[in-house]
Amino acid sequence: MRSLGQRPTESELVNMIRLVDQDGNGTIEFNEFCFMMSNKMKERDSEKELKEAFRVFDKNGDGFISAPELRHVMTNLGEKLTDEEVEDMIKEADLDGDGLVNYDEFVNILTGKQ
Repeated sequence: MRSLGQRPTESELVNMIRLVDQDGNGTIEFNEFCFMMSNKMKERDSEKELKEAFRVFDKNGDGFISAPELRHVMTNLGEKLTDEEVEDMIKEADLDGDGLVNYDEFVNILTGKQ
């Protein structure tokens, strides 16, 4: 969230989890996180923050987020994903079907402008 320019307090985080945790398991899965951040980013659509967030995922700086890069970031965030889950996440965001997520696709998934 910090990489997206969001700095919630502890109580705000608890409230966010309560509001976003659709399956009620006490954790926020990636799809729930995207939904929450999409709503937050609509409130504060900042190009600089979006570019900064993209750079967090685009580890090698080639302008694309690959499955291994996504897995690496999500693992560092404490989210253990299967290969299938990572591939599904890439497919959901990958509008041009090249198997990678470019900046525009990243912005679309976060801002809900698909």
